[in-house]
Amino acid sequence: MSASSSPEDRSLALAEQIAEIASDKKAIDVRILDLRGVVGYTDYFVICSGNTERQTKAIYDAIYRELKDADGLMPRRTEGDRQARWILMDYLDCVVHIFTPEARAFYRLEQLWGEVPARSVG
Repeated sequence: MSASSSPEDRSLALAEQIAEIASDKKAIDVRILDLRGVVGYTDYFVICSGNTERQTKAIYDAIYRELKDADGLMPRRTEGDRQARWILMDYLDCVVHIFTPEARAFYRLEQLWGEVPARSVG
């Protein structure tokens, strides 16, 4: 992405890149939620699921490694990567949520943010 692109373009490109990496790792039900104008702490959520805790960890590892190697990006903070039922990666403009199906059904983030624009990826 060129340096002249807007911050909004860069944050959407990051969300799309993360969604693509997750899809490449066989994540299921990958969704991008547009939170611009709704919250002040991020522009997008990328939400996806892995079938097992091992797969959620593999999705996390791939996102972490690819963004670090390709763009030098490191998450500001991560949570849950040891238990791997709900892993959160905070890239500031984009927050990634990687769930097992049971955790995703329990926390229901899509329903919580149901009024925001969202789209499926992959």
